[in-house]
Amino acid sequence: MPVLRLEADSPERTQIGEGLVKFAVQAGRLETGREEGRYFLRHDDGCAVDGRRITSGDPLAFDTESGEIRCLDHVEEGTAADRSERA
Repeated sequence: MPVLRLEADSPERTQIGEGLVKFAVQAGRLETGREEGRYFLRHDDGCAVDGRRITSGDPLAFDTESGEIRCLDHVEEGTAADRSERA
């Protein structure tokens, strides 16, 4: 699946639908059991490239293959493996 663009609900997590649950589980980013909703994608570690914190309302990219979260400034950077190959 491709890199998905979402809008952050909070600095820690964004609510997702059932279609993204398996990708969030594979990435170790699924959070459940909250009053506000059923499934959430955790992104409290910020952008995988530079660690920039994602804040409420910020666009973000979720790479469904690598499990990385990136800010839109770095959405085209590729995965950590891709970045290390170019270094």
